[in-house]
Amino acid sequence: MATIRINFSTGEVEDAMPCPLFDNSDSKVSFFSFMRDVIAELKYYGHMRTCETYASTLRSFVRFRAGQDVWIDLLDARLMMSYEAWLKLGGASMNTISFYNRILRAVYNRAVEQGITIQRFPFRHVYTGVGKTLKRAVSLQVVRQLKDLDLSTNPDLDYARQLFLFSFYTRGMSFVDMAFLLKQNLSNGILSYQRKKTGQSLRILWEPCMQEAVDHFNRLAHRLTNRPAVRPSEAASPYLLSIIKQPGVDERKQYKTVGHFVNEKLKVVGRELGLSLPLTLYVARHTWASVAMNSNIPLSVISECMGHNSERTTRIYLASLDETMVDNANKLILKML
Repeated sequence: MATIRINFSTGEVEDAMPCPLFDNSDSKVSFFSFMRDVIAELKYYGHMRTCETYASTLRSFVRFRAGQDVWIDLLDARLMMSYEAWLKLGGASMNTISFYNRILRAVYNRAVEQGITIQRFPFRHVYTGVGKTLKRAVSLQVVRQLKDLDLSTNPDLDYARQLFLFSFYTRGMSFVDMAFLLKQNLSNGILSYQRKKTGQSLRILWEPCMQEAVDHFNRLAHRLTNRPAVRPSEAASPYLLSIIKQPGVDERKQYKTVGHFVNEKLKVVGRELGLSLPLTLYVARHTWASVAMNSNIPLSVISECMGHNSERTTRIYLASLDETMVDNANKLILKML
């Protein structure tokens, strides 16, 4: 029986215990090692978000196995059913269970494609569907209340509020896209950018409320870091919003740190407004879509506005949308505030 030692990065299990399922064959491939190689490949190609979700899934599976690795050949339905039962006992939701199972299945299928193992369908008895999620949208009235809320004595909450509003104003722009918006993306009254998640190019007609949110947010960003004025290095920053304050220095960590901070502050604001659901930046995106739908804006227009690439039904009969229609859709929503 061979002792397997696996060195994980910070936050992962460092030492794997001997696995009784292992033998001394050099021709076999361990699942932990293979999945770590997949994660390294994702990182190499810049798929950082996917890399993080795969790493999170691996940590969960390692905890389930108590650090004991397993040959890919020995992954079977019984093992995966045990993993699912372990997740349920730990209080994981069915969507979380599906999330982990689908990622592990994708890694396993990659091993099958590479001829490392044969297809034994180990995931055939576990849940890999998508259940109904909790409501993530608020009403337009709540957005109005949020906009009119007096937060002059609490710059932290105001800071978070401005990002929520900017996301809503820009058709539910995701936080990662907001963080990496460049000043050069705004030209001749049009904000043009490429979605990080899908690579889709989007163009948004620049409205006065958007400029107000940007100006207000950037003033607060400097105030919260005790800086009386914009320094030359900051003035030269390529970013439209002062979310990443040190360009070129672990930018992903910077925007994630701000994202966590903003979401925590938004939850405080949400409680002040008496909301039953946690207020987050993601709620802004859902809210824009919900308000648009309730305003009888066609699904195809909403899909185009938000940069979705999974609205297959709308793409089948609609190759592209008139940009004027898209801009008018956003104007209609902003005028209702």
